[in-house]
Order: sequence, then C-alpha cells, then structure tokens
Amino acid sequence: MTHETTRRTVLLATGATGAAALVAACGGGGDDGSESTSSPTGQDATGAPAGQVLANIDEIPVGGGKIFKDEEIVVTQPEQGQFKAFSAICTHQRCTVGSVSDGTINCPCHGSKFQIADGAVAQGPATRPLPAEQIAVEGNAIRLT
Repeated sequence: MTHETTRRTVLLATGATGAAALVAACGGGGDDGSESTSSPTGQDATGAPAGQVLANIDEIPVGGGKIFKDEEIVVTQPEQGQFKAFSAICTHQRCTVGSVSDGTINCPCHGSKFQIADGAVAQGPATRPLPAEQIAVEGNAIRLT
C-alpha cells in the first residue's frame, strides 16, 4: 500500500505544527495582560540597568533636557526641580531624538516634536506621545528605577 501526499495532508500537518508552536510560545507564565518594564537581569525596557545614575540634576537645564543615547532615554526639567523621563525613540519611525530646545524634544528624521512636560506630540508627523520612563531623584542624582 502506497501513501500519496495530498494537499489536505500537507495542510493538516502544517496546521498542527503551527498550533503546537503557538501553544508552546504562549503557554505558561500566567500572563495577566500587564507589561513588565524590568527583566530578570534588573534592566528596564530600554536595556539600561535599573538603579543606574543617568546624570546629576545640574546637568539637566530648566526648560530643557538631555538625551542619553546609549540608554535611549531623554530626561527633561520642565520647571525648576521637576524632572521627567521619556523614551528617546521617536514614535513616528523609531529614530533617536536629536535635541531638546524651546520646550520640545525634537526628532531630526522627520521633524516631530514632543512636549518636555509630558511627551505629548507638539508637531507631527508623529501621532503618539513619547512613552514615559521611570526615574528617581536621590540627592543630586537622577537614577533609572
């Protein structure tokens, strides 16, 4: 008795294999739908180590900010003593922002601008704000949390 490979056999085998892979990839872990911003290695979502000192507070100008390219974070000081942090990756096409001036975080690729106070879009083409990052001010140091 010879077995003839049919289209149906190939489709059924492919579907079963794909379903098994999907179940294996999605199984376990008890995902509750929330996203974690830290990894088992103690790094945040940007890949920078949690607790890392980014800067001293006097390095962040009032009404401006500083970009940390390696950490992919921009830290701003919208008002005296108020520090904010955002992803330094533009939400338009994932370019790294290039400057902070005149109250905005500026992307050099297509001209998007984001407010230093909340990361909101001030000028497109980006339509989504920069995601906030978690920092803590401890004494004169600004740290990732």
